[in-house]
Parts: sequence; structure tokens; C-alpha cells
Amino acid sequence: MSPRAQVYILAALLTLMGAGLTIYKHFELGFPLLPGEYRTVWTIEAKVGFTAEGGPAKAALTLPREQRNMEVLGETFSSSGYGFNVIREDDEYRAVWAKRRATGVQSLFYQLDVHQTPGAALEQPLDLSTEVVKPLLGAREQEAVRQAIYSLVETGRQRSSDIRTFTSELLTALGDSRNQDRNLIFGYYKDRSFVDVALLVLAAADIPAHRIRGLYLEDDRRRLAPEDLLEIYDGKRWVVFEPLSGSPGVPKNFFIWQRGGKSLLDVEGGHNSGVTFSVIANDVPARDVAMLSTSQEKEALVDFSIYSLPIEQQSIFKLILLVPVGALVVVLLRVFVGLRTSGTFMPVLLAIAFIETQLFTGLAIFVLILILGLWIRFYLSRLNLLLVARIAAVVVTVVILMGAISVVSYKLGIEQALTVTFFPMIILAWTIERMSIVWEEDGPYEVVVQAGGSLLVAVLAWWVMTNRYIEHWTFNFPELLLVLLGFIMIIGNYTGYRLGELARFRQLVH
Repeated sequence: MSPRAQVYILAALLTLMGAGLTIYKHFELGFPLLPGEYRTVWTIEAKVGFTAEGGPAKAALTLPREQRNMEVLGETFSSSGYGFNVIREDDEYRAVWAKRRATGVQSLFYQLDVHQTPGAALEQPLDLSTEVVKPLLGAREQEAVRQAIYSLVETGRQRSSDIRTFTSELLTALGDSRNQDRNLIFGYYKDRSFVDVALLVLAAADIPAHRIRGLYLEDDRRRLAPEDLLEIYDGKRWVVFEPLSGSPGVPKNFFIWQRGGKSLLDVEGGHNSGVTFSVIANDVPARDVAMLSTSQEKEALVDFSIYSLPIEQQSIFKLILLVPVGALVVVLLRVFVGLRTSGTFMPVLLAIAFIETQLFTGLAIFVLILILGLWIRFYLSRLNLLLVARIAAVVVTVVILMGAISVVSYKLGIEQALTVTFFPMIILAWTIERMSIVWEEDGPYEVVVQAGGSLLVAVLAWWVMTNRYIEHWTFNFPELLLVLLGFIMIIGNYTGYRLGELARFRQLVH
């Protein structure tokens, strides 16, 4: 296989790998493809309140399960003076607060941040008991209610084809105030909620069912009581119903807090207990949401990446990851245009310095140091110093110039010039040495051409490297460097004319 074919195959593999990882991070891990994207994060606060009776007090609150469509990004507990623990009980997690002696009104808080996963399924498989406990309706005074319940069940069966349609039909009948059977049932069970009665009738129909407690996520809501949904087992899977409308499926903005199980809150050593909820929406950068989500799941692509480094090192890498982009600009301008520069990748280092100093300030400082450095370098050449000593003298001269520029600019109140320290002094010294040699061998015109070419490439590289989209992609999708590497390898096989050569040989063509 020829080297050219190997280059194309390797470049294709690198491109596929980089593009594949980028697509995976975007669609599976939720990393935003464009800068400035935000996600809505819901902060839910549960407040447990009760009046303690002066002795030992204990409160246990059921915590929400993991859900596919709702991702818990973080949770905090507040319980001043209380011992706290999270225990697992009957396949449920419960937050338990306990105190040896408590008196008066007590308030305990549990707060969690939730992000609704776009496109994720709302339902999830659940291993809950399908046992049905039939209602006790044997007493003579309950005969009319019993007949009304079974009348509703029989009517529902005649108007339905399966358990799902039966449930919808039954909930519709229970919500119809003109239905006499329904009115008789609710008249007898005055102290029960709609969901309680629906569960009773479903049990009479031998359909496994339970209650779902949760919240509708709406911004700036306070002191909310938990809302109820119904979930029935159709013989194959659990199906959620909105009780009042009778429609299947979990409402889009509904956060499930408890699915089946026992009570939501248990309090010992207190009375007048209750739990209320508050909800508020926050707009959070999409990348922060993706980072919180993947940090909990320990996603390998994120866990073993620069995101696992300390923030200070991440900031450094944010700048370093832009260097390959600057190198690509240099390759394009040298290979296809034919620009001559002083040193192959010196313009990239200048572009990095311009990012820190701002463009015009950096250009002015660079030109000033270059002119002064060349003047001093020409004087040193008359002293016939050895090469290493001469370069060292130029380095010392550059340091002195940078210090002098900083002090003078500070005294004059020109604080922007203080950024001169961001210029790499060794590169500046070597550039001065190289320019002086070019001056001696090829004349001042070649110095102007190379210095101008270097500055032009540096400015273009700076323009590309400071583009907000480029900054976003290089830092959040460093896998794209593989694509860039493959592209540079393909450019490396170019053997055609450069634009500069076409202009130079234009007379020959005519």
C-alpha cells in the first residue's frame, strides 16, 4: 500500500473516530453543540413540618426514585439539631430525621435539583406487587354502594375491550356528576379522595392498581400539596392514568415522587404533621447540566478527560486546545497561499499572546520590541561574539526591554502595556536573531516580507482562535482534534501550485 493511500485511510479513521465521539457526547451525554445553550433545572424543596411533643421525635420522608425522564442533579438536606440518615425500606429510600428531645413546631427541609431529559421515555418498568385487596362491602347498609360499584364495573367492561380502555371508561364515569351510581359511591365515601375511590372500584374489578404521588413542575410555586395519579397493571406492564381526564400516560411536566409503597411521611413523637413542596425553575448552562449528569454516572468519556482536572489546569488546557487550530491556519496559508513567515509556527505563539494582550496592544508591543531588539542585535554583531553568547545577550536584552516597557507604561498610566509579559521571551529573542540573519543575508526587503507574513498569519490565527464557536468546540469536544489531525494529514499530501506561485508564473501562462 502506498504512503498516500495509508494517509487517506488513517485520516478517514481519525475523522470517523472524532466525529463519532462528538456525536455521542452531544446526543447521549447532552453536551451542547452550540455555545450559549441553557437548560431548565427545577429546584424542588420539600418542607416537613410537625409539632413535637417534648420527647424523642422521628420523621421519615419517602425520597423520589430514579426516573428516566427526570434526572436528579443534586440533593441537599437541612435539619438543624437533628441526626440524619437515608435508609432503604421496602425498595424505597427514606430520609430519616431523629432527635432525642424536641418541643414545639419543627421544620425539616429536603431539596433537590431536577433536569427533565429531553426525548426520554416517561414510563419505566417497575417491580411492584400486583396483589389485589378487595374492599369489604358485606354489611347490609353497604349493599347499595356495593351494587353501585359493581354496576360501574359491569358498565365499564361492556364499553371497553381491554384493561386500559376499561380504566379510561371507569375514570370517565367516576368524573361524571350525572351518573347516579357514581353519586351514590361518593356520597358514602365523603371523606375519601377521587383517587381513593378509583382504587377501590379498580380493586373490585380485580385490577392491580396503586397511587402515584408527585408534582407538576411549574415555576415559582409554593406550599404545594402532592398531586395523585393512578397506575394500573394491564397484565404485561404498568400504565399510568391521569385520574380526572382518564387519559393514559404521565403528564409531560409531572415529577413522580412516590410510586406505590406506603405513606409519604411518617412522624413519631409529634402531631399536626405534613409535607409541602415549593418549585422554582432556573436556567443553567447546558454544559454544566451535562457535567453534573455525567459526573454522577461516571461516564468514562468524561471521567478520563480534561474535565476531571482541577479548574486551574482546565483553564490552561482551554488555551492549549486552541493551538492545533492556529497550526491549521498556518498550514493552510503556507501550503495553499505560500506566505513566508519567520519560523514555521511562531505566528501561533504570537496569536496566543494576542489573545491575552488584545490584538492592537499586542501588535504595538511586538513591533516595538522587534525594532529595538534588531537595533541592539546589530550593535552586538559588531562585537564578534560567539553564537550562543550572542543569543543569550539578545534574550537578556528582550527581558530588559519587556521590563522597561512595563515600568514606563505603568508610570504613564497605560495599563494595557503591562500585558507585555504574556509574550514568550525566548521566541521573541529567537525571532530577533533570525530577522537579523535574514537582513544580513537577503536584505531588509526579505525581513519586511517575513515579518509582515508572520503578523498576517498571527492575526488570522488570532481571529479564528478567538471565535466563540471554535473556543466552544475545542474545549467541549476535544475529540474534534482527531478530525483536525486527519484534515492536516490530507493537506500534507498536496503537491499542487500555491496561490503565490500562480501569481509569480502568470506571465509564463500567457
